[in-house]
Amino acid sequence: MAGASVKVAVRVRPFNSRETNRNARCIIQMKDNTTCISNPKQPKDGAKNFTFDYSYWSHTTPDFVSQEQVYKDIGEEMLLHAFEGYNVCIFAYGQTGGGKSYTMMGRQEPGQEGIIPQMCEDLFRRTGENTDPDLQYSVEVSYMEIYCERVRDLLNPSNPLRVREHPILGPYVEDLSKLAVTCFSDVHELMDAGNQARTVAATNMNETSSRSHAVFTIVFTQRRRDQMTGLDTEKRADSSGAKGTRLKEGANINKSLTTLGKVISALAEMGCKKRKSDFIPYRDSVLTWLLKENLGGNSRTAMIAALSPADINYEETLSTLRYADRAKQIRCNAVINEDPNAKLIRELKEEVTRLRDLLFSQGLHELLQQTGKHTHTHTHTRAHTHTHTLCVLETEKIIAELNETWEEKLRKTESIRFERETLLAEMGVSIKEDGGTLGVFSPKGTPHLVNLNEDPLMSECLLYYIKEGVTRVGQQDVDIKLSGQCIKEIHCVFISETNDQGEVVVTLEPLVGAETYVNGKQITDSVILKQGYRIVMGKNHVFRFTHPEQARLERERSASAEQQEEPGDWNYAQRELLEKQGIDIKLEMEKRRRDLVQRERERETDLVQRERGVEGERERERGRDLVHRERERGKREKEREVET
Repeated sequence: MAGASVKVAVRVRPFNSRETNRNARCIIQMKDNTTCISNPKQPKDGAKNFTFDYSYWSHTTPDFVSQEQVYKDIGEEMLLHAFEGYNVCIFAYGQTGGGKSYTMMGRQEPGQEGIIPQMCEDLFRRTGENTDPDLQYSVEVSYMEIYCERVRDLLNPSNPLRVREHPILGPYVEDLSKLAVTCFSDVHELMDAGNQARTVAATNMNETSSRSHAVFTIVFTQRRRDQMTGLDTEKRADSSGAKGTRLKEGANINKSLTTLGKVISALAEMGCKKRKSDFIPYRDSVLTWLLKENLGGNSRTAMIAALSPADINYEETLSTLRYADRAKQIRCNAVINEDPNAKLIRELKEEVTRLRDLLFSQGLHELLQQTGKHTHTHTHTRAHTHTHTLCVLETEKIIAELNETWEEKLRKTESIRFERETLLAEMGVSIKEDGGTLGVFSPKGTPHLVNLNEDPLMSECLLYYIKEGVTRVGQQDVDIKLSGQCIKEIHCVFISETNDQGEVVVTLEPLVGAETYVNGKQITDSVILKQGYRIVMGKNHVFRFTHPEQARLERERSASAEQQEEPGDWNYAQRELLEKQGIDIKLEMEKRRRDLVQRERERETDLVQRERGVEGERERERGRDLVHRERERGKREKEREVET
C-alpha cells in the first residue's frame, strides 16, 4: 500500500514570566494552516512562511486554541487508527520551555488535560460502549524515560533496563514493565506514579526534564471470537506519546536530539527522492532506535512542534519550524496488525527451534544452561554463539509474556505497584495518613512540603508530611530521605507542636554546616514556618511549605481582596534565592550536569574502543581467512597447471 505522510502540527504558547520581564515581542503569526516568523534583527527582510497540517495559535485570546481542540484534531484521529489496528505515535518536538509537556500531558485541572490523558479517557469511554459479546478489549501501559542514553522504567523504578533488537519484533526495551489497566483511573494513577518516580530521580541526579525524553506507551488489543472456527483473532495497536526533545544550549551533548534531527532529515530526503536512502541513523541514539517504526515504518505518526513566540528565542524557534517542515516529507507504511496472536507465537517458536538446532549442530547446547559463563571456543565463534544463546532466551521470555493470561497480567501489575510504592516510600515520598494511597493528595490538617520543579509537569508531584513531634531530613536513618552531594546524613529537622491556642506550629532547625534556605535566605538558627514559605535544601531540593489551617485562614482573609500575589513556584524560589544570596544555583547544577555528561561520554568512548578492539580482531581474523583461501586457491590453480 502507498505510505501515509507524517501529520505535522505547530503550536505557539503564551509568553512566560521570563519573556514578559524582558519585554519580549511576538514574532509568530498564524493564519489558517500557515505559520509566519519574522527576524527581529532584520525586520525588512520579510517573514518566513511555513504551511503545516495544523497551525495552533495558543498565544492570546480571542483565537486561542484549547487543549480540547488539539485533541479533537490529532488525538481523535490517532485513536480511530488504533481501533482500526494500526500502530500510532504522537511525539512533541521543540526547545526547552516550548510547551511540549503541556500539550502532551497538560495539567490536572478541568480543560487543561493534554493529548495523552484525553486519549486514554476517550479510549475507555469507547470500549465501555461495546455491546458485542464476541469482542473483547484489553489495555496495557508502559512509561519510560531516556536520560543520557540510559532508559529508566518509571512504573518500576528499581528495574534496570537495556535496549535490545529482536530479529522478528525489532528494537524493544528488555524487561520494561507493561502493566494491565481496566479503567481510566488506573491509567491516571500510573501517570502520577511515573511522574513521581521521574521527579525523584531528576531531583536526586541534578537534572531537569528538558534534558530527558519521556515515552508513554499504550498497548491496545481487540480480541474477536470467530463463531465459525472458534478461534480468537487479535488486532493490536501500540500507541506511544513521546516528549522532551530539546533545541537550546548544549544541544550537541544531547545525542537523542541530534540524532532525531538527522533521522528526520534523512527520512525527508528519502520521501522527496522516492527511493531508498543509503542510511538512516536510527541506531545512533536510544530514542530514535526505539521510535524506528514510528518515524519511518509501520505506524500512523503525528508530530507536534512546540514554539516560543518571543523574539529572544528566534533562532531556536526557526530551527524547530525547519525540522517540522522537513518532517512533512516523511512517509510511513502503516499496516493493520490483525494477524492472530498464534501466528506471532508460532514464528517466535520457529526462531527458537532454528537457533537451538544451530547450537546443537555446533555441540554448544549446554550454553543454554550456562549463559554468561566463559567458554574456550574461538573468539569469533564465541561471540556468535553468545548472541544466538541470548536470542533463544529472549525469545522464550517473549513467548512466555505473550502466553500470559489477563488474570496473570493483573496479578503482576499489582505486585509491581506494591514494589513501586515501597521503593518510593524508601525515597521519602509520603504515604497517606491512613497508610494507604501513596502520592500527592490534599491532607486536611497536616502540615507538609510539596516539591517545586522547573518543569510544571514535575512540580508538586511529591509530598512529604511533617509529622507531630520531630521529622528528620537527610540521607541516612531519617523520615524524609533526600540525595545529593550537598545533603548531609542528617540535614535538618522539623518540629511540629501545638501551642496554648490549639494551633499547630512548625519550626525548622538546620544542622551545622548544612545548606538550608528559607525564602531565599540561608538560615543557621531555628525558623518558625508560615504557609507558602519556600525552602531550599542543598543545591537542588526546592519545596513549598503548606500549612492547611493557615492556608484556609488566608483564603478567608483574601476572599474580597483584589490584589493577587505572585505564585510561589520554582522560578519564584530561584529568583528569590539569587537576589538574596548573589549565587547562581543553576550554574552549579549545569556544571554538575556537564560533569555527568562528560563521564557518560568517557564511558561510551571506552565501550566503543572495546567494541572496536573486538571488531578489529574479527577483521584480522577475516583477513587471515581470506589470505588462507587465496593461498589454497593458488595451490589448486598450480595443481591444475601441472595436470595440464
